[in-house]
Amino acid sequence: MASWESTLRRWTEAALLDDAAAERIRAWEAGRTPAGARWAAWLALGLGGIMVGAGILLFVAAHWDTISPGQRFALVLAMVGGLHLTGAVVAERSRGLSVTLHGCGTVALGAGVFLTGQTYNLREHWPTGILLWGSGAWIGWALLRQWPQGAMAALLTPAWLVSEWAALPRHGRPAAVAVGLVLLALAYLSAEPGTGPVAMPRAFRRALVWIGGLALIPTAIFLLMTQWSWYRNEPAAARDLAWTLALGLPAAAAALLRGRDAVVLLPAAAWVTLGPGIARQEGVAPYLWAAVLAVLVIAWGLRDRRPERVNLGMAGFALAVTVFYFSDVMDRLGRSASLIGLGFLFLGGGYLLERTRRRLLARLNDGAA
Repeated sequence: MASWESTLRRWTEAALLDDAAAERIRAWEAGRTPAGARWAAWLALGLGGIMVGAGILLFVAAHWDTISPGQRFALVLAMVGGLHLTGAVVAERSRGLSVTLHGCGTVALGAGVFLTGQTYNLREHWPTGILLWGSGAWIGWALLRQWPQGAMAALLTPAWLVSEWAALPRHGRPAAVAVGLVLLALAYLSAEPGTGPVAMPRAFRRALVWIGGLALIPTAIFLLMTQWSWYRNEPAAARDLAWTLALGLPAAAAALLRGRDAVVLLPAAAWVTLGPGIARQEGVAPYLWAAVLAVLVIAWGLRDRRPERVNLGMAGFALAVTVFYFSDVMDRLGRSASLIGLGFLFLGGGYLLERTRRRLLARLNDGAA
């Protein structure tokens, strides 16, 4: 408070603000909830929701064998409906609590779907359970417009598609699935800034950015692991459908999130699509693909002035260099030489990467100013 109060007093003395405007600023700052208090409240609500959900699941698991099928189904309905009903009742009093309860209700829906399937022996096609869960999340998003439902729908939709592909009688890892997951992670990562044709809450866009950021590196690693199964034992019709969904679903998501600005993803999308073919090559080709993808993410972050993409790209580049050293360089050196080289890699490489990262972020901040 002392920092902005002194600045406000200096502006008032310089006649940049009159006394009435300064008092309005003080009144607004006095009534504003501190950011730390908001984070504490959301943390408490999040932990409370997790504990409530875990407690319900533990209670049901402990008494499941002693409950009749009719009672099981009634318990599932009461669990899902009760959470959503309570969330609707407290909506006017506490929006945060309402969002948490509705989110727990959507999570409980997934447990209810699979528990009902277990009760009535509906196990013929297990991906249908994920489809029903995702459909419930989409319905919750359409009715409530709250970010937990949107985030779960954004996760469950590709999870359902991947599970449908996994249920097919085939061997190997499909390259199309890996490419689609990386492209979808990039599309989610582009959710901010919000320039798409469809209005979306900022909290939902921020959740998509987190999902994309957390998923990009693991999905890129999975893509590189498809090098031994390029079109291996895959039915032609299923392969064509998989590639259509792998390219079409991320493109549709990027168009909804960014509109015409989604064209900036085309270089990264083209490079990702070439990934399985490059991964088949021996030597430095897979690591070069990962490093170039990291550089593209960094350049993309500089263009949109998004520091999280710069940090993510730097982390991906550092990981590619480290894995290359462990897999291709370390085995060719002696034990002591490899350890010395690893030390220099961490010291020198870490210093250079951090220095570069700071320069890029400073350039980004200067451009924003």
